[in-house]
Amino acid sequence: MKTFLGLLVCIVLGVSCSNEYLNSSDFEAGELFTDSNIRVVQFDTMTTILSTMKFDSVITSQSSRMLIGRYEDPVFGSVSSSSYVEMLPASYTIDTEAVYDSIVFIIRYDNYYYNDTLQENTIHIKKVKEKLNPADDNNFYNTSSIDYEDEDVGIFTYTPRPIESDSILIKLSDSLGLDLFENLQDKNLINYDEFINHFKGLTLRPDDLDNSSIIGFSLASEMRIYYSIEEDIETEQYFTQFTINTSSTPTPFFNQIIAEEPNEYLNSITDIENVLYSEDAEDQSFIQSGIGITTRIEFPHIKSVYNIQGQGTLLDATLRIKPKEASYNDELILRDTLSVYIVDQNNVLTSATSMSAILNRENQEFNDIYYELQLSSYLEELLVTEKENTDALILLPYDYTSTVDRFVLDVDNSNTGTQLELTYAIYDENE
Repeated sequence: MKTFLGLLVCIVLGVSCSNEYLNSSDFEAGELFTDSNIRVVQFDTMTTILSTMKFDSVITSQSSRMLIGRYEDPVFGSVSSSSYVEMLPASYTIDTEAVYDSIVFIIRYDNYYYNDTLQENTIHIKKVKEKLNPADDNNFYNTSSIDYEDEDVGIFTYTPRPIESDSILIKLSDSLGLDLFENLQDKNLINYDEFINHFKGLTLRPDDLDNSSIIGFSLASEMRIYYSIEEDIETEQYFTQFTINTSSTPTPFFNQIIAEEPNEYLNSITDIENVLYSEDAEDQSFIQSGIGITTRIEFPHIKSVYNIQGQGTLLDATLRIKPKEASYNDELILRDTLSVYIVDQNNVLTSATSMSAILNRENQEFNDIYYELQLSSYLEELLVTEKENTDALILLPYDYTSTVDRFVLDVDNSNTGTQLELTYAIYDENE
Protein backbone atom coordinates (compact mmCIF):
# COMPACT_ATOMS: atom_id res chain seq x y z
CA MET A 1 0.00 0.00 0.00
CA LYS A 2 2.90 2.34 0.81
CA THR A 3 4.27 1.84 -2.71
CA PHE A 4 0.85 2.42 -4.26
CA LEU A 5 0.37 5.73 -2.44
CA GLY A 6 3.84 6.87 -3.42
CA LEU A 7 3.09 6.04 -7.05
CA LEU A 8 -0.22 7.88 -6.88
CA VAL A 9 1.45 11.00 -5.50
CA CYS A 10 3.96 10.90 -8.35
CA ILE A 11 1.20 10.58 -10.94
CA VAL A 12 -0.81 13.48 -9.53
CA LEU A 13 2.21 15.77 -9.22
CA GLY A 14 3.48 14.83 -12.68
CA VAL A 15 7.00 13.80 -11.65
CA SER A 16 9.00 10.66 -12.34
CA CYS A 17 9.54 8.06 -9.61
CA SER A 18 11.96 5.22 -9.20
CA ASN A 19 11.59 2.09 -7.06
CA GLU A 20 14.28 3.47 -4.78
CA TYR A 21 12.18 6.57 -4.16
CA LEU A 22 9.06 4.55 -3.46
CA ASN A 23 10.76 2.19 -1.04
CA SER A 24 12.35 5.04 0.89
CA SER A 25 9.07 6.82 1.54
CA ASP A 26 8.51 7.79 5.17
CA PHE A 27 4.72 7.71 4.84
CA GLU A 28 3.06 5.06 7.00
CA ALA A 29 -0.33 3.94 5.68
CA GLY A 30 -2.86 3.37 8.45
CA GLU A 31 -5.74 0.92 8.47
CA LEU A 32 -8.12 3.63 7.28
CA PHE A 33 -5.93 4.21 4.24
CA THR A 34 -5.61 0.54 3.36
CA ASP A 35 -9.39 0.16 3.34
CA SER A 36 -10.00 3.29 1.25
CA ASN A 37 -9.94 4.70 -2.22
CA ILE A 38 -7.29 7.38 -2.20
CA ARG A 39 -6.76 10.50 -4.24
CA VAL A 40 -4.06 13.07 -3.77
CA VAL A 41 -4.73 16.72 -4.56
CA GLN A 42 -2.17 19.46 -4.94
CA PHE A 43 -3.16 23.09 -4.36
CA ASP A 44 -0.99 25.96 -5.51
CA THR A 45 -3.60 28.73 -5.42
CA MET A 46 -4.38 28.76 -1.71
CA THR A 47 -4.48 32.40 -0.59
CA THR A 48 -1.72 33.51 1.74
CA ILE A 49 -1.96 36.97 3.28
CA LEU A 50 1.36 38.74 3.78
CA SER A 51 1.69 42.11 5.44
CA THR A 52 4.32 44.28 7.08
CA MET A 53 4.31 45.23 10.75
CA LYS A 54 6.82 47.01 12.97
CA PHE A 55 7.66 46.39 16.61
CA ASP A 56 7.66 49.51 18.74
CA SER A 57 11.27 48.73 19.68
CA VAL A 58 13.89 45.99 19.68
CA ILE A 59 16.06 45.08 22.67
CA THR A 60 19.66 45.88 21.69
CA SER A 61 21.42 45.80 25.08
CA GLN A 62 21.62 42.01 24.58
CA SER A 63 23.25 42.44 21.18
CA SER A 64 26.30 40.32 20.37
CA ARG A 65 28.22 43.26 18.85
CA MET A 66 28.59 47.01 18.50
CA LEU A 67 27.03 48.34 15.30
CA ILE A 68 28.49 51.61 14.01
CA GLY A 69 27.85 53.29 10.66
CA ARG A 70 25.36 54.92 8.34
CA TYR A 71 24.08 54.46 4.78
CA GLU A 72 21.26 55.68 2.55
CA ASP A 73 18.79 52.98 1.57
CA PRO A 74 16.43 53.50 -1.41
CA VAL A 75 13.58 51.79 0.48
CA PHE A 76 14.30 52.01 4.21
CA GLY A 77 15.71 55.55 4.30
CA SER A 78 18.74 56.85 6.20
CA VAL A 79 19.85 53.88 8.30
CA SER A 80 22.36 54.53 11.10
CA SER A 81 23.61 52.86 14.23
CA SER A 82 25.54 54.22 17.22
CA SER A 83 26.85 52.29 20.21
CA TYR A 84 26.79 53.33 23.87
CA VAL A 85 29.27 51.62 26.19
CA GLU A 86 30.26 51.70 29.83
CA MET A 87 33.98 51.13 30.34
CA LEU A 88 35.61 49.43 33.32
CA PRO A 89 39.31 49.54 34.28
CA ALA A 90 41.14 46.27 34.80
CA SER A 91 42.73 47.89 37.84
CA TYR A 92 41.97 50.94 39.97
CA THR A 93 45.64 51.60 40.71
CA ILE A 94 48.48 53.14 38.71
CA ASP A 95 52.02 53.32 40.07
CA THR A 96 52.86 56.71 41.62
CA GLU A 97 56.07 56.79 39.56
CA ALA A 98 54.23 56.34 36.27
CA VAL A 99 54.26 59.06 33.62
CA TYR A 100 51.27 59.45 31.28
CA ASP A 101 51.86 58.77 27.59
CA SER A 102 48.59 58.44 25.58
CA ILE A 103 45.07 57.01 25.41
CA VAL A 104 43.58 54.97 22.55
CA PHE A 105 40.43 52.99 21.72
CA ILE A 106 41.08 49.67 19.95
CA ILE A 107 37.95 48.59 18.07
CA ARG A 108 38.02 44.98 16.91
CA TYR A 109 36.07 43.80 13.87
CA ASP A 110 33.74 40.83 14.32
CA ASN A 111 33.24 40.10 10.56
CA TYR A 112 29.72 41.54 10.28
CA TYR A 113 29.03 44.34 7.81
CA TYR A 114 26.17 45.67 5.72
CA ASN A 115 26.22 47.76 2.54
CA ASP A 116 29.18 49.36 0.76
CA THR A 117 32.53 48.79 2.51
CA LEU A 118 34.45 50.46 -0.34
CA GLN A 119 33.36 53.89 0.88
CA GLU A 120 34.89 55.68 3.87
CA ASN A 121 33.29 55.65 7.31
CA THR A 122 33.89 58.12 10.12
CA ILE A 123 33.58 57.29 13.82
CA HIS A 124 33.05 60.04 16.38
CA ILE A 125 33.70 59.11 20.01
CA LYS A 126 32.04 61.28 22.66
CA LYS A 127 31.59 61.14 26.43
CA VAL A 128 28.07 60.42 27.70
CA LYS A 129 26.59 62.75 30.31
CA GLU A 130 24.50 60.25 32.26
CA LYS A 131 24.84 56.73 33.58
CA LEU A 132 23.74 53.94 31.29
CA ASN A 133 20.69 52.93 33.30
CA PRO A 134 17.69 51.81 31.17
CA ALA A 135 14.43 53.63 31.72
CA ASP A 136 12.56 50.39 32.48
CA ASP A 137 15.42 49.07 34.70
CA ASN A 138 15.70 46.01 32.46
CA ASN A 139 16.82 46.67 28.89
CA PHE A 140 17.93 49.27 26.41
CA TYR A 141 16.25 49.34 23.01
CA ASN A 142 17.11 50.52 19.52
CA THR A 143 14.99 53.59 20.31
CA SER A 144 16.73 54.37 23.63
CA SER A 145 18.64 57.60 24.03
CA ILE A 146 21.39 58.80 26.37
CA ASP A 147 22.60 62.40 26.44
CA TYR A 148 26.20 62.96 25.33
CA GLU A 149 28.66 65.84 25.00
CA ASP A 150 29.00 67.69 21.71
CA GLU A 151 32.79 67.65 21.68
CA ASP A 152 34.62 64.65 20.24
CA VAL A 153 37.20 62.91 22.40
CA GLY A 154 38.20 60.94 19.32
CA ILE A 155 37.47 60.92 15.59
CA PHE A 156 38.67 58.51 12.93
CA THR A 157 37.96 58.19 9.20
CA TYR A 158 38.69 54.80 7.64
CA THR A 159 37.83 52.39 4.84
CA PRO A 160 36.32 49.30 6.48
CA ARG A 161 38.13 45.98 6.17
CA PRO A 162 35.86 43.78 8.30
CA ILE A 163 37.17 40.50 6.89
CA GLU A 164 40.82 41.23 6.07
CA SER A 165 41.75 43.28 9.15
CA ASP A 166 41.68 42.62 12.87
CA SER A 167 41.03 46.05 14.36
CA ILE A 168 41.34 49.81 14.07
CA LEU A 169 43.03 52.09 16.57
CA ILE A 170 41.63 55.52 17.41
CA LYS A 171 43.69 58.01 19.40
CA LEU A 172 41.63 59.78 22.06
CA SER A 173 42.13 63.24 23.53
CA ASP A 174 44.88 63.61 26.09
CA SER A 175 42.55 65.65 28.28
CA LEU A 176 40.44 62.52 28.78
CA GLY A 177 43.49 60.32 29.20
CA LEU A 178 45.18 62.59 31.75
CA ASP A 179 41.99 63.00 33.72
CA LEU A 180 41.51 59.24 34.12
CA PHE A 181 45.22 58.61 34.64
CA GLU A 182 45.62 61.20 37.41
CA ASN A 183 42.45 60.22 39.24
CA LEU A 184 43.47 56.57 39.27
CA GLN A 185 47.05 57.37 40.19
CA ASP A 186 45.94 59.67 43.02
CA LYS A 187 43.48 57.02 44.26
CA ASN A 188 40.47 59.28 43.80
CA LEU A 189 38.64 56.45 42.00
CA ILE A 190 39.09 53.19 43.88
CA ASN A 191 35.95 51.20 43.06
CA TYR A 192 33.19 50.75 40.47
CA ASP A 193 30.76 53.31 41.88
CA GLU A 194 33.35 56.06 42.18
CA PHE A 195 34.70 55.37 38.70
CA ILE A 196 31.26 55.35 37.00
CA ASN A 197 30.16 58.48 38.81
CA HIS A 198 33.22 60.21 37.37
CA PHE A 199 33.37 58.62 33.89
CA LYS A 200 29.96 57.43 32.77
CA GLY A 201 30.91 55.98 29.41
CA LEU A 202 31.26 56.68 25.69
CA THR A 203 29.16 56.72 22.56
CA LEU A 204 30.67 55.73 19.20
CA ARG A 205 28.75 57.37 16.37
CA PRO A 206 28.86 57.65 12.57
CA ASP A 207 29.18 60.98 10.82
CA ASP A 208 25.84 62.53 9.83
CA LEU A 209 26.98 62.72 6.20
CA ASP A 210 28.31 59.16 5.88
CA ASN A 211 26.76 57.01 3.15
CA SER A 212 28.68 53.78 3.23
CA SER A 213 28.13 50.85 5.57
CA ILE A 214 27.28 49.68 9.06
CA ILE A 215 30.09 47.66 10.61
CA GLY A 216 30.00 45.13 13.43
CA PHE A 217 32.65 45.46 16.13
CA SER A 218 33.41 43.00 18.90
CA LEU A 219 32.43 43.66 22.50
CA ALA A 220 35.99 42.61 23.28
CA SER A 221 37.10 46.04 21.99
CA GLU A 222 38.95 48.07 24.61
CA MET A 223 40.37 51.42 25.68
CA ARG A 224 43.98 51.69 26.87
CA ILE A 225 45.97 54.32 28.75
CA TYR A 226 49.69 53.96 28.04
CA TYR A 227 52.25 55.17 30.57
CA SER A 228 55.91 54.64 31.35
CA ILE A 229 57.94 54.01 34.48
CA GLU A 230 61.65 54.77 34.68
CA GLU A 231 63.50 51.68 35.88
CA ASP A 232 67.14 51.39 37.01
CA ILE A 233 68.46 50.82 33.51
CA GLU A 234 65.75 51.88 31.08
CA THR A 235 62.19 53.18 30.86
CA GLU A 236 59.49 50.52 30.60
CA GLN A 237 56.11 51.11 28.97
CA TYR A 238 52.86 49.78 30.46
CA PHE A 239 49.14 50.23 29.92
CA THR A 240 45.91 50.13 31.89
CA GLN A 241 43.09 48.39 30.08
CA PHE A 242 39.43 49.45 30.10
CA THR A 243 36.90 46.90 28.82
CA ILE A 244 33.26 47.21 27.78
CA ASN A 245 31.03 46.29 30.71
CA THR A 246 28.67 43.48 29.65
CA SER A 247 28.55 41.71 33.01
CA SER A 248 26.45 44.12 35.08
CA THR A 249 22.67 43.75 35.30
CA PRO A 250 21.00 45.52 33.56
CA THR A 251 23.66 45.64 30.85
CA PRO A 252 25.06 49.19 30.46
CA PHE A 253 25.47 48.86 26.69
CA PHE A 254 23.23 49.18 23.64
CA ASN A 255 23.03 50.00 19.96
CA GLN A 256 20.81 52.90 18.94
CA ILE A 257 19.53 51.94 15.47
CA ILE A 258 17.51 54.46 13.47
CA ALA A 259 15.89 54.50 10.03
CA GLU A 260 14.71 57.95 8.99
CA GLU A 261 12.56 58.95 6.01
CA PRO A 262 11.75 55.49 4.59
CA ASN A 263 9.44 55.11 1.61
CA GLU A 264 5.79 56.12 1.88
CA TYR A 265 4.64 52.59 2.65
CA LEU A 266 6.94 52.06 5.62
CA ASN A 267 6.30 55.58 6.81
CA SER A 268 2.62 54.70 7.17
CA ILE A 269 3.32 52.07 9.86
CA THR A 270 2.94 54.11 13.03
CA ASP A 271 2.65 51.49 15.79
CA ILE A 272 2.78 47.74 16.45
CA GLU A 273 -0.93 47.18 15.72
CA ASN A 274 -0.80 49.10 12.43
CA VAL A 275 -0.41 46.49 9.66
CA LEU A 276 0.50 47.33 6.05
CA TYR A 277 -1.08 44.72 3.76
CA SER A 278 0.92 43.85 0.67
CA GLU A 279 -1.99 44.74 -1.60
CA ASP A 280 -1.63 48.32 -0.34
CA ALA A 281 2.11 48.34 -1.01
CA GLU A 282 2.29 47.26 -4.65
CA ASP A 283 2.38 43.57 -3.66
CA GLN A 284 5.46 44.06 -1.50
CA SER A 285 6.34 43.13 2.05
CA PHE A 286 9.36 44.31 4.06
CA ILE A 287 11.82 43.09 6.69
CA GLN A 288 14.49 45.06 8.54
CA SER A 289 16.33 43.72 11.57
CA GLY A 290 17.52 46.06 14.28
CA ILE A 291 14.56 48.34 13.54
CA GLY A 292 11.93 45.62 14.02
CA ILE A 293 10.18 45.67 10.64
CA THR A 294 8.90 42.19 9.81
CA THR A 295 6.75 40.30 7.34
CA ARG A 296 3.58 38.79 8.81
CA ILE A 297 2.08 35.62 7.27
CA GLU A 298 -1.50 34.39 7.68
CA PHE A 299 -3.40 31.44 6.20
CA PRO A 300 -7.06 32.49 6.57
CA HIS A 301 -8.53 29.88 4.23
CA ILE A 302 -6.52 26.83 5.20
CA LYS A 303 -9.62 24.96 6.38
CA SER A 304 -11.18 25.22 2.93
CA VAL A 305 -9.50 21.88 2.19
CA TYR A 306 -12.35 20.39 4.23
CA ASN A 307 -14.71 21.40 1.43
CA ILE A 308 -13.33 18.48 -0.56
CA GLN A 309 -15.55 15.45 -0.11
CA GLY A 310 -14.05 12.70 2.02
CA GLN A 311 -11.63 12.57 4.89
CA GLY A 312 -8.03 13.57 4.37
CA THR A 313 -4.62 14.37 5.70
CA LEU A 314 -1.97 16.92 4.83
CA LEU A 315 1.07 15.29 3.25
CA ASP A 316 3.18 18.37 2.54
CA ALA A 317 3.04 22.17 2.66
CA THR A 318 5.66 24.51 1.23
CA LEU A 319 5.58 28.30 1.09
CA ARG A 320 7.83 29.99 -1.45
CA ILE A 321 8.48 33.73 -1.32
CA LYS A 322 10.64 35.53 -3.86
CA PRO A 323 12.77 38.53 -3.00
CA LYS A 324 11.70 41.41 -5.20
CA GLU A 325 13.88 41.81 -8.26
CA ALA A 326 16.35 44.70 -8.11
CA SER A 327 15.83 45.03 -4.32
CA TYR A 328 19.10 43.25 -3.51
CA ASN A 329 22.66 43.25 -4.81
CA ASP A 330 26.22 42.54 -3.67
CA GLU A 331 25.92 45.30 -1.05
CA LEU A 332 22.30 44.88 0.03
CA ILE A 333 22.77 41.15 0.35
CA LEU A 334 20.30 38.35 0.97
CA ARG A 335 20.97 36.03 3.90
CA ASP A 336 20.60 32.29 3.43
CA THR A 337 18.16 31.87 6.31
CA LEU A 338 15.25 33.74 7.88
CA SER A 339 13.98 32.73 11.30
CA VAL A 340 10.28 32.18 11.97
CA TYR A 341 8.41 33.42 15.04
CA ILE A 342 4.78 33.51 16.16
CA VAL A 343 2.87 36.68 17.06
CA ASP A 344 -0.60 36.96 18.53
CA GLN A 345 -3.56 38.98 17.24
CA ASN A 346 -2.03 42.14 18.77
CA ASN A 347 1.29 41.47 17.02
CA VAL A 348 3.05 40.66 20.30
CA LEU A 349 5.84 38.14 19.78
CA THR A 350 4.86 35.04 21.74
CA SER A 351 7.38 32.36 20.75
CA ALA A 352 10.12 31.22 18.43
CA THR A 353 9.66 28.18 16.18
CA SER A 354 12.00 25.53 14.85
CA MET A 355 11.06 26.51 11.29
CA SER A 356 13.35 28.45 8.95
CA ALA A 357 12.90 30.00 5.54
CA ILE A 358 15.83 28.78 3.45
CA LEU A 359 17.04 30.67 0.38
CA ASN A 360 16.97 28.41 -2.69
CA ARG A 361 19.67 29.56 -5.14
CA GLU A 362 19.60 26.58 -7.54
CA ASN A 363 18.47 28.75 -10.48
CA GLN A 364 20.15 31.96 -9.44
CA GLU A 365 21.73 32.36 -12.89
CA PHE A 366 18.18 32.84 -14.23
CA ASN A 367 17.30 35.22 -11.41
CA ASP A 368 14.96 32.58 -10.01
CA ILE A 369 15.65 32.50 -6.29
CA TYR A 370 13.18 32.24 -3.44
CA TYR A 371 12.84 31.55 0.27
CA GLU A 372 11.33 28.15 0.95
CA LEU A 373 9.49 27.41 4.18
CA GLN A 374 8.26 23.94 5.13
CA LEU A 375 4.92 24.38 6.91
CA SER A 376 3.43 20.88 7.18
CA SER A 377 3.44 20.59 10.97
CA TYR A 378 2.27 24.16 11.55
CA LEU A 379 -0.63 23.97 9.09
CA GLU A 380 -1.64 20.52 10.28
CA GLU A 381 -2.02 22.04 13.74
CA LEU A 382 -4.22 24.80 12.32
CA LEU A 383 -6.38 22.22 10.59
CA VAL A 384 -7.09 20.14 13.70
CA THR A 385 -7.77 23.01 16.10
CA GLU A 386 -11.44 23.79 16.60
CA LYS A 387 -11.16 27.43 17.57
CA GLU A 388 -10.34 30.20 15.11
CA ASN A 389 -6.61 30.87 14.92
CA THR A 390 -5.64 34.50 15.51
CA ASP A 391 -1.88 33.99 15.57
CA ALA A 392 0.42 34.60 12.61
CA LEU A 393 3.95 33.78 11.55
CA ILE A 394 6.59 36.45 11.10
CA LEU A 395 9.96 36.39 9.36
CA LEU A 396 13.08 37.98 10.84
CA PRO A 397 16.78 37.54 10.15
CA TYR A 398 18.76 35.36 12.49
CA ASP A 399 20.23 37.46 15.33
CA TYR A 400 17.86 40.29 14.43
CA THR A 401 18.81 42.31 17.54
CA SER A 402 22.43 42.48 16.35
CA THR A 403 22.08 43.15 12.62
CA VAL A 404 20.61 45.69 10.19
CA ASP A 405 19.79 43.30 7.32
CA ARG A 406 16.84 44.31 5.15
CA PHE A 407 14.65 42.55 2.59
CA VAL A 408 11.90 43.42 0.13
CA LEU A 409 9.64 40.47 -0.74
CA ASP A 410 7.46 39.98 -3.81
CA VAL A 411 4.04 39.11 -2.43
CA ASP A 412 2.16 38.70 -5.69
CA ASN A 413 0.19 35.46 -5.08
CA SER A 414 1.22 33.83 -8.34
CA ASN A 415 4.08 31.92 -9.90
CA THR A 416 6.13 35.10 -9.93
CA GLY A 417 5.92 35.90 -6.23
CA THR A 418 4.50 34.10 -3.22
CA GLN A 419 3.12 30.59 -3.60
CA LEU A 420 1.76 28.15 -1.03
CA GLU A 421 1.80 24.58 -2.32
CA LEU A 422 -0.22 21.95 -0.44
CA THR A 423 -0.32 18.22 -1.06
CA TYR A 424 -3.45 16.72 0.48
CA ALA A 425 -4.54 13.07 0.48
CA ILE A 426 -8.29 12.30 0.51
CA TYR A 427 -9.61 8.90 1.31
CA ASP A 428 -13.18 7.51 1.31
CA GLU A 429 -13.98 4.48 3.43
CA ASN A 430 -15.31 1.48 1.53
CA GLU A 431 -18.88 0.53 2.23
